[in-house]
Amino acid sequence: MNRPVQSRQSENADPHEQYNPIPRIVILVILALLAWAVYYIVSAQPNSSPRLGDQRPLAVLAPAPGSVSADGKQLYANACVACHQATGQGLPGVFPPLADSEWVKGDPKVLAQLVLHGVTGAITVKGQEYQGAMPAFAEQFSDAELAAVLSFIRHEWGNEEDAITPEFVAEERAASGDRSQPWQGEKELLEWIAAH
Repeated sequence: MNRPVQSRQSENADPHEQYNPIPRIVILVILALLAWAVYYIVSAQPNSSPRLGDQRPLAVLAPAPGSVSADGKQLYANACVACHQATGQGLPGVFPPLADSEWVKGDPKVLAQLVLHGVTGAITVKGQEYQGAMPAFAEQFSDAELAAVLSFIRHEWGNEEDAITPEFVAEERAASGDRSQPWQGEKELLEWIAAH
């Protein structure tokens, strides 16, 4: 039996690429950016004389004698705030407070040794005992940086103690220079301070 032949309609024609140039506006934007880049490089004069920079004399830029050039507040924010908090109140039962602390307001030698070498074990702050570990910062900070952060905490959150100088920190660093371990609680630290 013969079936009628049905004509097949072909599908849509296969797509093919046409010549589509980049829009003129895109070319103009690229050319404008290139022209601006060339102008900027030429006008910046990277090989110009350094004398044309900051004209202030070195005496103005240098820190005053006896002042601390490091930013104690910034150093505290980077190294101490995670434990002792921005308010200096610490975390009750975990990290001791620095605000109104006898360790901060007391003998600066004790405070310097605490920060230089850290402490592991029992330490009593404002009548509460803390068991923990404070890291040593002797290797991380210079004398000027340690003096800056110690001065900051001694004059923040109601503490009104004298600033600590880099020379003082250098003396304390030299006095305990042979120490490589943290203080084993407040007892060992205070005994060492009494002997020195």
